[in-house]
Amino acid sequence: MAEAKPTTGQTRRTQTGIKGAEIVVRCLELHGVEVIFAYPGGASMEMHQALRDSSLRVILPRHEQGGAFAAAGYARATGRTGVCMATSGPGATNLVTAIADAYMDSIPLVVITGQVSQRFIGKNAFQEIDIIGMTRPIVKHSYLVLDPQELPAVIAEAFYLAASGRPGPVVLDIPKDVQQKLCVPTYPEEAPSPRSYRVHCEAPDVDVERLRQAISAAERPCLYVGGGVITAGAHQELLQVAESYNLPVVTSLMGVGAFPERHPLSLKWPGMHGTYYASYALNECDLLIGIGVRYDDRVTGNVATFAQHATIVHADIDPSEINKNKHADIGIVCDARSLLSKLIPNPIRKEYAAWHEQIRRWKSEHPLAYRASDKIQPQAVVEALCRLTDGKATIVTGVGQHQMWAAQFYTFERPRQLLTSGGLGTMGFGLPSAIGAKIARPEDLVVLIDGDGSFQMNIQELGTVHCEDVDVKMIILNNQHLGMVAQWEDRFYHSRRGNTVLSSDKTDRPYPNFPLIAEGYMIPGRDVWTLAELEPALREMLASKEPFLLDVHVEYQEHVLPMIPAGGSHKDIMVE
Repeated sequence: MAEAKPTTGQTRRTQTGIKGAEIVVRCLELHGVEVIFAYPGGASMEMHQALRDSSLRVILPRHEQGGAFAAAGYARATGRTGVCMATSGPGATNLVTAIADAYMDSIPLVVITGQVSQRFIGKNAFQEIDIIGMTRPIVKHSYLVLDPQELPAVIAEAFYLAASGRPGPVVLDIPKDVQQKLCVPTYPEEAPSPRSYRVHCEAPDVDVERLRQAISAAERPCLYVGGGVITAGAHQELLQVAESYNLPVVTSLMGVGAFPERHPLSLKWPGMHGTYYASYALNECDLLIGIGVRYDDRVTGNVATFAQHATIVHADIDPSEINKNKHADIGIVCDARSLLSKLIPNPIRKEYAAWHEQIRRWKSEHPLAYRASDKIQPQAVVEALCRLTDGKATIVTGVGQHQMWAAQFYTFERPRQLLTSGGLGTMGFGLPSAIGAKIARPEDLVVLIDGDGSFQMNIQELGTVHCEDVDVKMIILNNQHLGMVAQWEDRFYHSRRGNTVLSSDKTDRPYPNFPLIAEGYMIPGRDVWTLAELEPALREMLASKEPFLLDVHVEYQEHVLPMIPAGGSHKDIMVE
């Protein structure tokens, strides 16, 4: 351990001891943190005072959940660990949904919570909550720090755990008296090596050879890749393997962008609302090579009927995923980049003429499509946006029908271009995550595509957009319904509405007035009522040098298609 190297103006205080709160902030600086999303309170104000003297940019969200989603959006857009902070009690509990969202989607996040002083812990003190116990099932690890001397080592370990292996959130709970206590800190000179935590990154040669033999024997192979390929930075290796082996590529929703969707080998993504041809390719292949995916229920449907006649390969850095949902004939615990890199030399290339012809027929007979109309179709909004941005924008979504249409009708060409809540499916994800993404990548065009229901769940973050000058573009596909639930009502409940209508009979116009709300936050916006207005409005939004909100009024009539009913198989797919 090395003695602290004080920053300018802190020499005297370091020699006599500095507060634990200052140690926390100094550790964040040492770990390269540039931005923290933090909402203050009584148990965290010591750390906020320390942040005033730091190099960190502090983003004040309007709700703790918004801050955590923004930190995760920052991480999703860059691959770097996002950092957020809140006070104890309700501040900490407001973080829980976003922590769970990051956990489900393997997003690196360090979450710092203030805690009541140690003498009050366990006594139901004001704003005391056991945030360690509450979050234990949804974090990679958590720490209750009871000695300021431990802070440098614990924080170093937290960043290492959050970003290594399969990434995820780590919680640091720091009592107020620990923040206030003086000590002379020492910082680790070497990278931490937590006991019982070993990441197996290298693909075993014996498993690579088994996979090569399976490819050699296959007549209908298919690559199925997920977010693990993006996390590993292995998209170039994936492209090389797919092209040299002549393999069709399906991505999971979290893997969108790992493989360019304009490529002739791309089948986009499968499952409940994925493309017809991706779902059929996964299920009719004789060799399914899954890399960095979970084989989750939205893709497999009925596991017993999923890819029944295929040899199943599952490569994942997390050994707990192998065989969890679908039995793997070849299970490989490794980093995606390691496996793909080892497949590159001496590729096994076949023409697979009959297989590729079958895929071409599926694509031709069942493309992504929608009915033409003189009204604004939500799919047409996404298509127009893709055309006007040349497919180069970073797209962030909320959760619902609009999320699926964005993933279907925007064409993604690079990793981290689609930021969406996959595993938890969290409404309210979109706006704060778009804020984090734009702060992380200020030169990128960041466009939020949201629904009126999802947008309202964190609408207060418009205040963050204005005060922090976050130039994010916002499109609301406003159909006055909780559209995805209403679609299920139409399909399975005889269109009987069970609290899924958001409109008000007290006004003649759709409710609420989103452009008027944006104006209240000093953000320009406009309504879009007709198809003729759509493209000029999109151009106005894209040309704006400041944040801009478009409230696009679409009737509730469209369903997201294709659709495979929950628990069904690819043969149950609905296309009409």
